[in-house]
Amino acid sequence: MFALGMAILAIETVCASISFGAPTPDRALRWQHYRLACAAMVPGLWLAFSLCYSRGNYREFLSQWRLPIAAAFAVPMLLAAGFGQGLLTGVSNLEPGTSWFIGLALPGKALHALILIGSVLILMNLERTFRTAVGIMRWRIKLFMLGLGVLFGARLYTSSQAILFSGMHPSLATLQAGALLIACLLMTVSALRSGLAEIDVYPSHALIYRSLTMLVAGVYLLVVGVLAKVASALGGDIGFALKALYILLALVGLTLLLLSDRIRQRTQLFVSRHLRRPLYDYRKVWAAFTERTTSCVERTELCQAVAGLIAETFNVLSVTVWLMDPNRQKLVFGASTSLTEGKAAELLDIGDDFAALTAALCDHPQPIDIDRSKAPWLETLKRCNPDYFHKGGNRVCIPLVAAGQVQGLITLADRVSGVRFLLEDYDLLKCIGDQVAASLLNLQLSRKLLEANELETFQAMSAFFIHDLKNTASTLSLMLQNLPVHFNNPAFREDALRGIGKAAAHINELIGRLTLLRHGLRIQSVETDLNQLVQASLVHLNGAAGIEVITDLEPVPRLRLDPDQMGKVFENLLLNAREAVGAGGQIRIGTSRGDGWAVVTVADNGCGMSTQFMSQNLFRPFQTTKKKGLGIGMFQSKKIVEAHCGRIEVESKQGQGTVFRVRLPLGSVKI
Repeated sequence: MFALGMAILAIETVCASISFGAPTPDRALRWQHYRLACAAMVPGLWLAFSLCYSRGNYREFLSQWRLPIAAAFAVPMLLAAGFGQGLLTGVSNLEPGTSWFIGLALPGKALHALILIGSVLILMNLERTFRTAVGIMRWRIKLFMLGLGVLFGARLYTSSQAILFSGMHPSLATLQAGALLIACLLMTVSALRSGLAEIDVYPSHALIYRSLTMLVAGVYLLVVGVLAKVASALGGDIGFALKALYILLALVGLTLLLLSDRIRQRTQLFVSRHLRRPLYDYRKVWAAFTERTTSCVERTELCQAVAGLIAETFNVLSVTVWLMDPNRQKLVFGASTSLTEGKAAELLDIGDDFAALTAALCDHPQPIDIDRSKAPWLETLKRCNPDYFHKGGNRVCIPLVAAGQVQGLITLADRVSGVRFLLEDYDLLKCIGDQVAASLLNLQLSRKLLEANELETFQAMSAFFIHDLKNTASTLSLMLQNLPVHFNNPAFREDALRGIGKAAAHINELIGRLTLLRHGLRIQSVETDLNQLVQASLVHLNGAAGIEVITDLEPVPRLRLDPDQMGKVFENLLLNAREAVGAGGQIRIGTSRGDGWAVVTVADNGCGMSTQFMSQNLFRPFQTTKKKGLGIGMFQSKKIVEAHCGRIEVESKQGQGTVFRVRLPLGSVKI
């Protein structure tokens, strides 16, 4: 795209030169038509280039911008091809000794308007790339970006002038040619000083906001429209083209100064030295750090924000964040202002030095001057931290240690002007390193907590069904044990078949409920006699030899309940009581009403529970005192009761027994 774009600009410049210097009007119009045909190809080519240049994620941008790119190619070219000579109104001779003034028709103005819009979009995309780049990345592309800014800034000016004055003046072509020459010089210098190194900048996909391009373009178009009308009313200015070129050169020089990291650093040193203030405004630094890192929920986002902040704060061109692999066996690339991911992968092959490096970082949590120290383990950091400028100052490593764990490290090199790091720098770097390490540890723990919660949720969901399937499997197992002995008994076979059918139906019901788990526990309420439901649950105590069961069922209004779900609660409480009392024990079950509640009480004189177990473990899944229990019954029961807007209360003393009370609201009573 770059090669085609530069070739088109060169051809356009040649056509403009021939057109304005043509001896006859017809020849001037013909070459001007050729120039407009070339200009129609400029927006599409350079818009595609602006979306690709220096971007590691350019494929995503090309996919996102495919329709604007297609329009930038098709609309101007169709306009130029469709109207042909209709783009121009004619040629008028300027003062003796000067060249032609080429008049524009309405389609010609529309073409220049499209070129103007395309120039703004190109500058906006280039600005987005430049804003995202930091450190070495920004240093490499700074002059190249400036050259493109001069080129399309001049085109924005010439297109707006052509629309305002309904024609092309020779001075506009001269200005475009001068801008092209300056752009070529700047891009050549950029290529000579940085080579053709690979650069991977990853701009955000969010819409451009706070764009200087939009602000400058809007203000410029407003001001130049007024000034152009004033100049036209006063008779124009013959020396305008030369003055515009001088202004353009002055703006280029001013921009170079403003973009210079060295000038910015010297300004900071001057203010700190002569106005007697700290080198850093710590409140501003921490405010910026908090603003950039608070919303980072991924390690990569945090590393990119930290690398950019350190590069800007300390005027360092090469900042790289290295992270510890979760299995603690190697370093991984986090983010960098100088290295691409591919180059970092080549540097990460550190072999057996990893264990020594990890131990050394734990023992040296302070920032380390890599060049001054002679420790053998620092050779690893020197390989991972190449410097691009021989006079770039000392190289520094910031260990990222939190809670005794090495989270990674940050390496700094190529400080602007080669200024060495001072004690004040090291103090601030240590604070930033501690904060980054804590943030990385928090992200790691948050991720583990999320995974644990997801696993616990899955286990809790499946445990409901495992608990029911266990009871069904026990029934089938008992039947299989008795089958060889009683197989010839017709009554036993009939009862066995009925039991197998009931078990199969129960399993199918569980499978059906499994598909509805994503929607949570569902209660299908019907009018239910609570006393009948309790009596039906007592059947599970049949055959409990040596256990005394006492019932005390008072009249209770009919409630809207899910009898299947609430039956599981009473069944679970009764089975737990049976296992707690053993032979010779006593179980009491009763119903009552009071204070707006219907109360079901299940009491036993069994082994009881400790206060600690009741407060911390009783209603949690997979917590049980039974040797073969799953610890899911009480958790399931609590969920079911709460789904009915009720609650479970428990009183227990070790060696004396336990009392459970299930309270259900009478608000939805049906008498």
